[in-house]
Amino acid sequence: MNGKLIITELYDKKMSAYFEEGKVKELKFHDKSILGNIYIGRVQNVVGNIDAAFIEIQKGLICYYSMKENKHPIFLNKKNNNKVNIGDLMLVQVSKDDIKTKAPTVTCEINLAGKYAVLTYGKSHIGISNKIKNEHWKKIFRNLCEPFIIDNIGYIIRTNAGSVPAEIVVEEIQKLKEQFDAIMKKAEYLSAFSCIYTEGESYIAAIRDMYANLSYEIITDKEDIYNNIKEYLTDKEPDRLDTLRMYDDKMLPLIKLYSLEKCVTDALRKNVWLKSGAYLVIEPTEALTVIDVNTGKYSGKKNSSETYLKINIEAAKEACAQIRLRNISGIIIIDFIDMESESDRHKLMDELKLLAGKDPVKTTVVDMTSLNLVEMTRKKVRKPLYEQISLPKSDN
Repeated sequence: MNGKLIITELYDKKMSAYFEEGKVKELKFHDKSILGNIYIGRVQNVVGNIDAAFIEIQKGLICYYSMKENKHPIFLNKKNNNKVNIGDLMLVQVSKDDIKTKAPTVTCEINLAGKYAVLTYGKSHIGISNKIKNEHWKKIFRNLCEPFIIDNIGYIIRTNAGSVPAEIVVEEIQKLKEQFDAIMKKAEYLSAFSCIYTEGESYIAAIRDMYANLSYEIITDKEDIYNNIKEYLTDKEPDRLDTLRMYDDKMLPLIKLYSLEKCVTDALRKNVWLKSGAYLVIEPTEALTVIDVNTGKYSGKKNSSETYLKINIEAAKEACAQIRLRNISGIIIIDFIDMESESDRHKLMDELKLLAGKDPVKTTVVDMTSLNLVEMTRKKVRKPLYEQISLPKSDN
């Protein structure tokens, strides 16, 4: 097996590290989170000038709700219209965690995720991952899936689906629909602030979201983690059970065996050195992340277009690796070394697009300016690594 997913505890937090060919590719710390949980909330306030409401989902926990974005509110009290009023009881799902001074965001567009598909309430259509290229598979799938597109319910078909028969994906869709129906039925009998559905441990979601065609081991040295993973695999991915391993060497725990503390410390450094002697400077800000490429100690030919293209391509590879490793999302600006040749710019952009396309999280290369600034965007699925864990940062 090429990959290893290590799940253990570090700095009193559960964490996972995915290694491929001996190199760490992803690091995640798994805090308890309400993200994805479904609640019966009570509307506390309606602010018309921003087209929003504020909904309390737990005692004292008030969340932001966009009335503009939610076209199909789920009311649990009797209503004659779809207008949101103070005191209404609504079924909502937490779609964004609280960020610094911002409250969590909730939505009525309920999402239930599986390995191959995501059920989406309020969007009655089928969206298929752009990474699935097999048109024959898509045609078979659409025909099989048609009966399930009812009652404002649609589905997003994940990249993983393309590696299994269409019938297996439809079987999962049926289970997601049954799960959604059970949530709706349960909501009828519960009171405000009830939590009807939880996402569970986020390291389980990390396993669920791994590419299905990846060959990797799952290794842990914590008995509770092992039991939770075994329960999940038995129920959802029984073919993966033989990849789960309990590591029990007390003299050399996993954090030491895989140098996990060093992996985390390195992933929080501002500067990242490249083999050529050049280096990256990675600066996250409130609005975007800037990655600056510097020639540094590079000892190749000076002032040549070949030199700058070589450094920029090496920098592009490392930048994409660091973006995934640090879970950088939103707007990303990469300041490459200036290149005058239009042909060299095209080569760099082609390489960058190829690298970005390999990221499991949707990453888009937008454009390059005349100053060799490249704009990228990456979908936000969780907090960046530096917000998941606080450690002293080094400039080296």
